[in-house]
Amino acid sequence: MAITVAELAEEPQLGLTLLAGYAGSGNRITWAHTSDLPRLWEWVTGGELMMTNGLSIPADAPGQVALAEALVDAGASALAIGEKMHAPELTPEFLAVCERLPLPLLSIPYPLPFIAIARTVAESSLLEESRRLRQTARVYDLLRTAGTIEDHWHGLLQGLAAELDAELFVVDRSCLHPWHPDGKPLPDILQTELAPLTGHIPLAGKKFQWHRLGDRHVLMMDIPTHANALLVVLPKSDPHPDAVVLLHAATVLGLELSRTVLSLESQRRLAGEFLRPAVDGRLGVAELESRLSAFDVPAQDFVMVAIAADDGERLANVHVELWRHGFPAACLRRFNTLHVAVSTAVTDDVLIHCAGPDVRIGISSPTSAAGIQRALQESLWALGSAKGNAVNLAHYADGPSWLGLTSFEEGTALVQRLLGPIFAYEQGQEGDLIVTLRTYLDTQRSWQKTAAALFAHRQTVIYRIRKIGELTGLDMGETSTLAQLWFALQIHEAMHQ
Repeated sequence: MAITVAELAEEPQLGLTLLAGYAGSGNRITWAHTSDLPRLWEWVTGGELMMTNGLSIPADAPGQVALAEALVDAGASALAIGEKMHAPELTPEFLAVCERLPLPLLSIPYPLPFIAIARTVAESSLLEESRRLRQTARVYDLLRTAGTIEDHWHGLLQGLAAELDAELFVVDRSCLHPWHPDGKPLPDILQTELAPLTGHIPLAGKKFQWHRLGDRHVLMMDIPTHANALLVVLPKSDPHPDAVVLLHAATVLGLELSRTVLSLESQRRLAGEFLRPAVDGRLGVAELESRLSAFDVPAQDFVMVAIAADDGERLANVHVELWRHGFPAACLRRFNTLHVAVSTAVTDDVLIHCAGPDVRIGISSPTSAAGIQRALQESLWALGSAKGNAVNLAHYADGPSWLGLTSFEEGTALVQRLLGPIFAYEQGQEGDLIVTLRTYLDTQRSWQKTAAALFAHRQTVIYRIRKIGELTGLDMGETSTLAQLWFALQIHEAMHQ
């Protein structure tokens, strides 16, 4: 076992004197570290004896008290200060807070070299190093022995918790929700206490930080490979889990999360291959029901969700986020829009949280497998409504109208009446009438800008616009005509994402 503060102070060759913090003399010292930087506690990983020649000690009483409190919060086992060097006078307030916390305060006699203390701690830790190696091997072996595939995450966390003698939670840093749907949630009280701390950015290279909450320490450390995955450790006893073993435990959890995410990515590809023919009407009802159930989407009670972002890559992990919050989904991404089939139990808040900021979301009415095509159209209509009304999320037929229309049937009728003749013409003729119309309207009806954007002659653009007027029977010089065509284009493009 690691040497205690009391055992170190009793080493006759060192001549250390315990000045304060006697109640902490049983603290075990995992390592001895020298630093004379101002913020001494930032170099603590837990269990260290921090040694200084005094340059780290503030001269004023409030500064000394804050130093002691920060060291205890960070998990330091003791503080040792060299005599007759650079330390200011130790104030009564400093000695009193060391006694209260407690923080063992040692005086190092001059001219004892600090390395003599470090060597004593290291030699006493040889057996501890052997124990650490065996414990690390057991931690990695848990990847193999943690249980069946179905409950592997739960078994892995239980095994690590038993090995470290601590309660373990893996949560999302942004909301403190369990990262894995089978994970144990943080107690409400702990969530409240940890919330202000999760936004703290650790020092470069520092993977974790101890915090003192009431009369106990809590460790928060990042899990490698997953940016928002946070491991929260509540030790059940002293000494606290070894820092190196904790890093290996986080690595093991990261490996398991990576395996899970790879499996989800495979599921996402399969879901995309299924949804593509499903929404195109190429699958029968029985097959739709079977395939939806295979993706854990209730075939008789689900919604289609359309999520749009300026950058489609931002939608790449929505399926993972939904799964993590307990909502398996089948997803199909087309350009910058993600189409999602998910249980009606999903809430608006969860969808917004999983999709992230600055996206637009449209949700269909509840449907069954037979209505998946209509549900897709409803979700796209709701998405258009969300964009048009500048809101994050809109439900079909349960929100503000879009372009003065209330349903996608009305929108489809408008598109067919105004743009149908153009579509029919382009099926039999080579032409770019729709593209020209869109560009013409986007460039504020400038012939020259439209021609430049299309790499066409100005007279070609004029001919195409006149042709549109002939096909639709509309006067292309009328503002009301152009407004109707603009509405129809908006609806057509929204419904074919």
